[in-house]
Amino acid sequence: MELRQLRYFLAVAEELHFGRAAERLRIVQPTVSQQVRRLERELGLDLFDRTTRSVTLTAAGSAFLPHARAVLGAEQAATEAMATLRAERATVLRLGTNVGLGTRLEQVLTTMAAHAPHVTVELHSADAATRLRLVREGELDAAFVRGARRSPDLELVPVWTDPLVAVLPANHPLAARESVALADLAAMPLRITPRENNPHLVELVTDACRTAGFEPVLGPPFTTDQDTLAAIGTGRPTWTVFYAAQAETLPPGRTTAVRPFTPPVPTVRTYLAVRPNAPTDRLAPLLDACRAEERG
Repeated sequence: MELRQLRYFLAVAEELHFGRAAERLRIVQPTVSQQVRRLERELGLDLFDRTTRSVTLTAAGSAFLPHARAVLGAEQAATEAMATLRAERATVLRLGTNVGLGTRLEQVLTTMAAHAPHVTVELHSADAATRLRLVREGELDAAFVRGARRSPDLELVPVWTDPLVAVLPANHPLAARESVALADLAAMPLRITPRENNPHLVELVTDACRTAGFEPVLGPPFTTDQDTLAAIGTGRPTWTVFYAAQAETLPPGRTTAVRPFTPPVPTVRTYLAVRPNAPTDRLAPLLDACRAEERG
């Protein structure tokens, strides 16, 4: 029994006319008649009563009809399932990233690889303004951003909060403590990125210092992780801040020490910027992975 025989049988059963069935199937009538006869011989029963004026289903044909429909329906469902799978395998998620995500990004990608292996993630690094613009224009599907609580024409979905940690010379007396109070750093110059590079971080740290009772003394600016850590570890005493998840990726250093702050700890909220009408099938695995990372 072949699937095409079932299709021919179903067409004749619905049209009750071999000629119209052939037209519907876009083949010649003798082929339809021939294949239906072969099906009847295989089943050992006549499926149609044929006269010169009419074609009707026999009792066997009526009994066979729902089974033929079920088989062809199963074939259609299987074909559609495979088409969906092919489409899923071709899903590419274009994700904007920024410096400092550290272990957060690695864990999100690991979770997505385990639970949504059909999604291929393309990472695009750019400054915050560029990331938001690319999401708005549809060049990126989503982008991580910190601090900005609103952006025109975009939805900012909160995903996690990162505490800041202090990095200071390993030979400084404060490095002997398990945690560091911001007020104890008042006399030491702060290395931080220029305000135009990351205004939210600069304002957050400056406000936290003021709340702790002092105006931070600004030292040389934060440049790269490598250069800044080297300068802190070997030069005159200075300090800086890292996102905690970023600090976890730093290589073990003998000249610098990473210490958490004593409460109140400065924290930064990270958001996922998406278009309001973004396709959920592409973003759902990413959002699920971000929620799993927030839960720890």
